[in-house]
Amino acid sequence: MNAAPIKVLVIDDEPPIRKLLRTGLSTQGYDVLEASNGKGALEQLSQNPALIILDLGLPDIQGHELLRMIRSRNDGVPIVVLSSRGDEAGKVQALDLGADDYLTKPFGMDELLARMRAALRHQLQVHGERAVFRSGDLSVDLVRRIVKVGERDIKLSPKEYELLRVLVQHAGKVLTHRFLLKELWDELTDAQYLRVYVRQLRQKIETDPERPHFVLTETGIGYRLRAPD
Repeated sequence: MNAAPIKVLVIDDEPPIRKLLRTGLSTQGYDVLEASNGKGALEQLSQNPALIILDLGLPDIQGHELLRMIRSRNDGVPIVVLSSRGDEAGKVQALDLGADDYLTKPFGMDELLARMRAALRHQLQVHGERAVFRSGDLSVDLVRRIVKVGERDIKLSPKEYELLRVLVQHAGKVLTHRFLLKELWDELTDAQYLRVYVRQLRQKIETDPERPHFVLTETGIGYRLRAPD
């Protein structure tokens, strides 16, 4: 017996975008629900979508306000935000309000599908942290606190390890500067502290720290650990 298709709610007021997503997602086996405004989106939540694609530019409810409303009703459903190019502040605000990821318009379907898979995978991991994380040559044993690149043991300072642990817990998801600072230092708000530790971590786990493969920079927003294999 085949598993039921995964329901995806697309919230976008542009018919061509909805048609593009409906066609692209349906061919990948997703069950696509649609809403052209915030009111319709809130009504569709009763269908219990497994993932939401949310355009921030809606006609009736401001995108960030709708995101806040969705999170108040369902704090676990993965949300991938669509935003205009160059709107770093809007993306950061969306992520801080609980979005799992973002894509900048125009976007490719392959990239969207990859972000969706990462968000769905992350949701599954939230309830049961995996003992060993692997991405390429990088492995992190969260129980024994052992970090390796290939066969090489990596010695990290306590703060470097905490940074890596947080990234591992949210692998594939972009984490804002603000979120990481709060997780690691409580009171610190200067992103320069974070940049120093990211640089130190890259020096130890990346083959070429100037062209990182694992710890990826989301310009003006934060960092993302490459998703697990």
